[in-house]
Amino acid sequence: IRLYQNWLRDTRGLSFDSYDALWRWSTTDLDAFWQSVWDYFELQSPTPHTAVLGKRQMPGAEWFPGAQVNYAQHILSHADKAHAAGLPAMVSHNEKSLAAGLAAQELSWPELKRQVASLALHLKAHGVQPGDRVAAYLPNIPETIVAFMAVASIGAVWSVCAPDMGTNSVLDRFKQIEPKVLIACDGVTYGGRDLDRTAVVAELRAALPSVQHVIVHYNLVTAGNVAGSTRFTDATASNHAQTQGFEPMWLPFDHPLWIVYSSGTTGLPKPIVHGHGGAMTVALALLR
Repeated sequence: IRLYQNWLRDTRGLSFDSYDALWRWSTTDLDAFWQSVWDYFELQSPTPHTAVLGKRQMPGAEWFPGAQVNYAQHILSHADKAHAAGLPAMVSHNEKSLAAGLAAQELSWPELKRQVASLALHLKAHGVQPGDRVAAYLPNIPETIVAFMAVASIGAVWSVCAPDMGTNSVLDRFKQIEPKVLIACDGVTYGGRDLDRTAVVAELRAALPSVQHVIVHYNLVTAGNVAGSTRFTDATASNHAQTQGFEPMWLPFDHPLWIVYSSGTTGLPKPIVHGHGGAMTVALALLR
């Protein structure tokens, strides 16, 4: 926050003597604050926005009309510098690696870009277009991040449920959004036990007639194969000229990015849509 405040002082001539004063400015001068977030984090758009807040109404507020963004593009825009500085894109452990005392796994920025591009092109080859929903039944692992970024990069809409959720709970959510693709895992490890989820994956597939393609990440060696599906490792294996030249597509600021859900305590869980631009700028504002 201090670095951001220094930047405001040096570039905007704005000084605040307390955090409360900074907060009050951010909530009363919305145009100046959110433009400063855009400029401070050097957000990119091939077309300029015509205003910060185009429509001041709720519901229906319109932020950064005219701008084009992509959540995945912004993340990957830092890849070359981060890699040159010797920083990995991801550092991960799982329950088994921790129990065995193994070193954390690292995924480099170039490898992250390659896997995202490969999976994005695979999804496009299977007919996924901007606005299509891709549902994921995956835990918090690097493959989930790769899948999310691939989906976001081509303008499809991401939605994920954890594999500790049962069939009915997942279907209460995914049936409402009619996904075109299901990306799932064969199981997870919890409390020292391998939990096979292939039966749940089969049930999800049978109950979601909109699903045209299934990709499975084989997390366990003991679980059975899911018939008629593509292995995640195959979908992320490409490394050719098209993969190397892949770039996330530019999308309207408010283009849907992901769908999350309410708890479902008063009926079915209610889908809540977040856009690329909103999710990106709010996350950056929190990080400042």
